[in-house]
Amino acid sequence: MKTLGFLSFGHYQPVPGSRTPTARDALTQTIELAIAAEEIGIGMAAVRVHHFARQASTPFPLLAAIAARTHRIEIGTAVIDMRYENPYAMAEQAAAADLISGGRLQLGLSRGSQEVALRGYEAFGHVPAEGMSDADMARHHTAEFRRAIAGHPIASTDPAAGPATGLPVEPHSPGLTERIWWGSSTRASAVWTAEQGMNLMSSTLLSEDTGTPFDELQREQIDTYRETWRSAGHKHTPRVSVSRSVLPITSDEDRLYFGGGRTADNRDQVGILNGAVSRFGRSYTGEPDVIAKELAADVAVAAADTLLLTIPNQLGVDYNARLLQTIADHVAPHLR
Repeated sequence: MKTLGFLSFGHYQPVPGSRTPTARDALTQTIELAIAAEEIGIGMAAVRVHHFARQASTPFPLLAAIAARTHRIEIGTAVIDMRYENPYAMAEQAAAADLISGGRLQLGLSRGSQEVALRGYEAFGHVPAEGMSDADMARHHTAEFRRAIAGHPIASTDPAAGPATGLPVEPHSPGLTERIWWGSSTRASAVWTAEQGMNLMSSTLLSEDTGTPFDELQREQIDTYRETWRSAGHKHTPRVSVSRSVLPITSDEDRLYFGGGRTADNRDQVGILNGAVSRFGRSYTGEPDVIAKELAADVAVAAADTLLLTIPNQLGVDYNARLLQTIADHVAPHLR
């Protein structure tokens, strides 16, 4: 059974038509939507993290609030930019949120995507060491974070108080180490993710383009990841997620927002991002029966065990709950 989740970027802006004019609106509505999604049967509520922008930036208070108001739905991130994070403070916050949820945290991390701030992570106090790139720093922060949540000593007691003893960060949440994901945009980073023993979040864009359709290129990435995982000899079964924009058209309101569904967005897009030729996945917009057939033919969706639906969060809780209900009722049953 495929896990179906929603992914919110947490946008807020005081513009006409927005149901989330303020940060408070975006945060509280994400909690309300997670409650509604759990009632529908959706399996995961995830948020995207960006800094210096009017959208979700600090996930753990939000995830803890969702955890306290729900019982079954997984909570998570897709993804946290690890260039910005203090790994030990993050380990404390992640463990606390996971304990409140009863072990439902699925934490997606990455080396970070393009942000609006130039080297914004430096404003947070994180400057790559000499000879280290910002991507290297993100991976170093990730390694230290994983060491901390695994319970390894991070500091020592003051010897003036007695024999020196290693101190792990607290609290500790057992099992969280196996619920860490890495956001991967290339086949090479998928190999690295498998070698590290992390679950795979295949990116909404792939920063390589071979002329192959997006879903087939993403399927190659997933297959490479799983082959590497088997070769690495990890003991537990990994999870793999993909994200898709799925917008069923069932009402005049839907048509007002998204048209009839047959747009240029329904094709792969190719462009330049950070100097690399990148391929972006298409949107699935149209009648539910048409979307169901198209998604069923998406080979990456078929290969993944988790499908995250990117939602238009600024349209509000009621609209997005109806969208998720339509997908759950009329699209999800056709996905293998």
